[in-house]
Amino acid sequence: MAEFDLVIRGGNVADGLGGALREADVAVKDGKIAAVGKIAGKGKEEIAAKGLLVTPGFVDIHTHYDGQATWDARMQPSSWHGVTTVVMGNCGVGFAPVRETDHSRLIELMEGVEDIPGAALHEGLKWNWESFGDYLDALGQKARDIDVCAQLPHGALRVYVMGERGAKLEPANEKDIAQMRALTAEAMRAGALGFTTSRTLNHRTVKGDPTPSLRATHEELMGIARGMKDAGAGVFELISDFDNPDPITEFGMIRGLVQESGRPLSLSLAQAGKSADGWKALLGMIEAASKDGLPIRGQVAPRPIGLLLGLQGTLNPFIAHEAFAAIKDKPLAEKVAAMRDPMFRARIMAENDAKQTHPLARRVMQFDQIYPLGNPPNYEPPRETAIAMQAERMGRDAAELAYDMLLEDEGRAFLFSPFANYTNYNLDCCGEMIAHPDTVMGLGDGGAHVGIISDASYTTYLLTHWGRDRAHGRFDLPYLVKRLTSDTARAVGLMDRGSLAPGMKADINVIDFDRLRVNAPKMAFDLPAGGKRLLQDANGYAATIVSGAVTYRDGKETGALPGKLVRGHKAAPN
Repeated sequence: MAEFDLVIRGGNVADGLGGALREADVAVKDGKIAAVGKIAGKGKEEIAAKGLLVTPGFVDIHTHYDGQATWDARMQPSSWHGVTTVVMGNCGVGFAPVRETDHSRLIELMEGVEDIPGAALHEGLKWNWESFGDYLDALGQKARDIDVCAQLPHGALRVYVMGERGAKLEPANEKDIAQMRALTAEAMRAGALGFTTSRTLNHRTVKGDPTPSLRATHEELMGIARGMKDAGAGVFELISDFDNPDPITEFGMIRGLVQESGRPLSLSLAQAGKSADGWKALLGMIEAASKDGLPIRGQVAPRPIGLLLGLQGTLNPFIAHEAFAAIKDKPLAEKVAAMRDPMFRARIMAENDAKQTHPLARRVMQFDQIYPLGNPPNYEPPRETAIAMQAERMGRDAAELAYDMLLEDEGRAFLFSPFANYTNYNLDCCGEMIAHPDTVMGLGDGGAHVGIISDASYTTYLLTHWGRDRAHGRFDLPYLVKRLTSDTARAVGLMDRGSLAPGMKADINVIDFDRLRVNAPKMAFDLPAGGKRLLQDANGYAATIVSGAVTYRDGKETGALPGKLVRGHKAAPN
């Protein structure tokens, strides 16, 4: 008789806590890790892991699978990249609580903020919920390849309480705030992992309206903080422009939320395109708060945050050209055929100068900051590989060169336009953020920005680029694994996962580290209503295991769907 359900034999174990790699076996029974070390007992199933890296499953705390999780059993692309738990509902957008009259409003908000096709959401969402607890119950009815956790979004909460007034950014009155406090406590008790809000002008509905939470007052946010205090549960997640009215005042309000609620908070942190060092001031405030005993962390990314420009995507350098509008919605093959016509090409090029005053064209035609992405993709491209620099060396027009690059691979190629974390044309800033004790990995946005960004692969990239491939500034592998596992899990209060130790949840990756790599993104058309989304897979994951069940072998689905809804720690088990 087998003593264990699964035994992983002889791998190089990274425990998720930063301990040195050691060769060991890992035994699993009843969905939990039973033993780590030299194990004599047999498993019903065994995986030979000699020479392979064995890690805890990765915990991604910043995703937007809020819609996809209601209709899809697979949280791809995240589950292709060693992620075994995702936290969704970030940036103040989501689908509960909601009244029937506001379904379209929340879809418009999600479509605008997170670039998820409205048609897909209209077809895919069943809306068999009103309260946040109802939404959790609906999520709990579906089996998945990985675990999911949901957070209460401020945009939905505000519209639910205030209706049109909330959508139009009117200040909440005392009655509104009292209701938000009660609903926040109710959601946390039902199992929301946290509460999220957005205070950035970059987040708008598909109609261009600001996100409802943009100018929420200190009093409103403090009311919500008291709701979390009432429940004694939950974490805050926040994104802000830090201009309401200034960074010091805004951060003071954030400190107040944490002090009042007694709950941890994380906020988006990145190097802005116009400021090489502005992020350091914010990180300094986070560090000071941490020294004062306030659990505030910056959510950071290991690579540039940027746009993918391509003929299949939402944007390309010629998207604002009138000539391109004639073929914009044609199938790819027809689009490519038209663009190969010399006369069509001439019409596009004739518009280039005139389009320099168009705000969108200025961004997507900034060829001194746009690079060929390549396969494997290069997220730290040398400055001299920018399209403008290449064109100058060739004696060509940069727009002409970009046009040719878009037509490569029969129109499936992408250009990369970084807008954050690349002001100095390198990733040194990311290295500083990764190394800082008051940051946590995040900002992958899995499930969102499906036509312009594909950053859910950051988990794989962190290990390969920062643990193996970068010429300088690399980190020890055990540290990087810790950053993706126990650090992220503990940041959101998930204490049962993130390390390989007896009694912990058996979420595990077996990785051929020498072969590990991120592949170039591809466009798929598999969302409801035929909606498109960028998907990006990886090589090198020999096995991914969730609750003791092997879900992927060499990147291929096994058919196992052990993933569940994970409710906050104060809620009854699902």
